[in-house]
Amino acid sequence: MMAVHSLADVTDEGTPTWPFTVSAGRAAAIFAVLAGVGVAFLTGRRRVPARERGAPVAASMLVRALITGAIGLALGYTTTEFAAVILPYYAVLFVLAIPLVFLGTRTLAVLAAVMAIGLPVLSQVIRSGLAVPDIENPSFADIVGNPLGLLVELTITGEYPAMVWVTYLCSGLVVGRLTLSSARVAGGLLVGGAALAHGSWIVSSLLLTRTGGLAAIQAAVPTSGISAEETADLLAFGGDGTTPTSTWWWLAVVRAHTGTPFDLAHTIGCAVAVLGAMLLLTHLRATGVRRVVSAIQLPLAAMGSVTLTLYTAHIVFINSPLDTLSPVSGYVLQIAVFALVALGWRATAGRGPLEGLVSGLAGVAARRAAKRSAATGG
Repeated sequence: MMAVHSLADVTDEGTPTWPFTVSAGRAAAIFAVLAGVGVAFLTGRRRVPARERGAPVAASMLVRALITGAIGLALGYTTTEFAAVILPYYAVLFVLAIPLVFLGTRTLAVLAAVMAIGLPVLSQVIRSGLAVPDIENPSFADIVGNPLGLLVELTITGEYPAMVWVTYLCSGLVVGRLTLSSARVAGGLLVGGAALAHGSWIVSSLLLTRTGGLAAIQAAVPTSGISAEETADLLAFGGDGTTPTSTWWWLAVVRAHTGTPFDLAHTIGCAVAVLGAMLLLTHLRATGVRRVVSAIQLPLAAMGSVTLTLYTAHIVFINSPLDTLSPVSGYVLQIAVFALVALGWRATAGRGPLEGLVSGLAGVAARRAAKRSAATGG
């Protein structure tokens, strides 16, 4: 994620750089899938029994959504030239996750597959009648001045439209409920995720090149609302969360932040494969290898425990006058500083400051809801 935001995305020849090619779209997808894994852990890694824990879990999730959204809106002063802030979209995703936690794992797995296909199609239909989004990074001012436009952008037309991105969260919920300590499960995630990622890419390429999809997209340029040059850029670099609605063939594209069925399948596959690979590393037994793995995983685990705090610090830094370094130097500096801060914080304070705020208030909401439910017999 920091590589996408900090490093150059285009070469002198006008082609995507290799860091952009590797990370664009996939980084945000891993972020979203892991959010679903986190929700699974927060809810006991099993279906939440509605009668026993329904009200406390719903209250906790709602408060998490509100605080996460507030932090995201506070970052609304930043410019999308450097990064589109994902947290307001996450707030909507956490609200949408509330009914999902009451479903069984198999139901969630089927639902994720249906979502990956159906929601992009639904989005294509709905967006054909909507205006082009004009909000950059949402802020508190948008709540007052343009509440409906803000809601539409966060759910349908924005950079990370929750109506489609809930597929990532649903997939993460499924993964989070698996026996992640099992080497067999980790291997299955790696192989299955890689197969899904490669398979979706291959099928998309065949549809676009062998069956006329690319030609149809180019032929629809006059009615797409974007120029031929912008169309070429979208096909090379990816989109801003959606694609034009001028032809159904756009749904066959597999490019970063296009929100198509193939984009969802590819990025979910990548996210699952990366998670499987990281889990498999914990099963390596050779002493020398274990030391190397520990040296890699220790700072990553520390940074992972303060993700919200570090994400916020990263957005503030790249939009501040302090970011005067070259792209590579700035990126390396952030990684080094964040790793050291995370290691120190985890060793002394444990949970990150923003993580503690969110968890503390969510816990208060859950306890109050539990008392209220017990008092009313609900």
